[in-house]
Amino acid sequence: MNLPVSRADRQLNRIPFDPELTPGARNAVQVCLRVQPQEKVTIITDEATLPIAASIARELEGVGCLYQAWVLEDMATRPLTDFPREIADDMETSQVSIFAVWAQTNELRSRMQMTDIVNRRKIRHAHMVNINRRIMLEGMRADYRKVDQISTRVVEMVRKAKRIRAKTAAGTDIVADLNPKYKWLKTSGIISPEKWGNLPGGEVFTTPGEVNGTFVIDGVVGDWLCAKFGELRENPLTIRVKGNRLTEAHSSNRELESDFWQYTHTDENSDLVGEFAIGTNIELKDVIGQILQDEKYPGVHIAFGNPYGAHTGAEWYSSTHIDVVGRQFDIWVDDEQIMRGGQFLIEG
Repeated sequence: MNLPVSRADRQLNRIPFDPELTPGARNAVQVCLRVQPQEKVTIITDEATLPIAASIARELEGVGCLYQAWVLEDMATRPLTDFPREIADDMETSQVSIFAVWAQTNELRSRMQMTDIVNRRKIRHAHMVNINRRIMLEGMRADYRKVDQISTRVVEMVRKAKRIRAKTAAGTDIVADLNPKYKWLKTSGIISPEKWGNLPGGEVFTTPGEVNGTFVIDGVVGDWLCAKFGELRENPLTIRVKGNRLTEAHSSNRELESDFWQYTHTDENSDLVGEFAIGTNIELKDVIGQILQDEKYPGVHIAFGNPYGAHTGAEWYSSTHIDVVGRQFDIWVDDEQIMRGGQFLIEG
């Protein structure tokens, strides 16, 4: 018998939800995580995301597995300063975990504490930060077998490459020189014990050797700034990177410019490019102003801060991590063009 209860005894199977959430929830449980009846799952959610968590719990009940659900507001005051110990202890006995939560300012530390457990125990973990109804009806309904096919083709190419160049009509022109010591990861939505993944999925990424150039962020910026500023087509943020460090950031939206600059100067490595990635979710048609989905939109995105060294092999660290996304890229891997105007020129 399943007992999905939090400290406040809020049972997810008693929470009503829109049936339109079901296809995305089923995709998460059956295709992306491939949950088995004999496994145990930890669900972590919050007040803002309860209906989505309830739809996922319904699918877990259909599988017949055991699961334990936790509502963050029942465990600690938010924003969280540390990941709650009771939830951490529960994860120690799970094979699968699902984190469906709306991000709050300065909670990245607690999420890193959670993923440290995931990495150590090799839990199949679905990271669904800022998941909402629209994403459940769009990105979470993708055919992840197709996304995995194109992701596999892209990662096979970039693992052999020395350099990637990316340009857009909006003014982006960056070059990433690659470090052969750093691994490329494929997070296509098919989640394995070797690498947890965001859902919706669809990207390949590494820690670059060195990035140089200009990036016009006319998509979105990540972490809590995404909810604050949303989609940036009308007021893009233009940044410049030299020797892998952020050197300039300019926008007509001065508050965006200031918040981004402060975020990327939190610690000594917050302004370093820690991630260079190619979005591969070919079923996404445009940026929607939600980083969880938008970083999977076909094109290039980079992130400043934490390089996920446990996976890429990078030996440096940062307490922050913020993605930046543009639109309609042309991409060259060494001398071969693989994308024009946001459309892949290669097949999976």
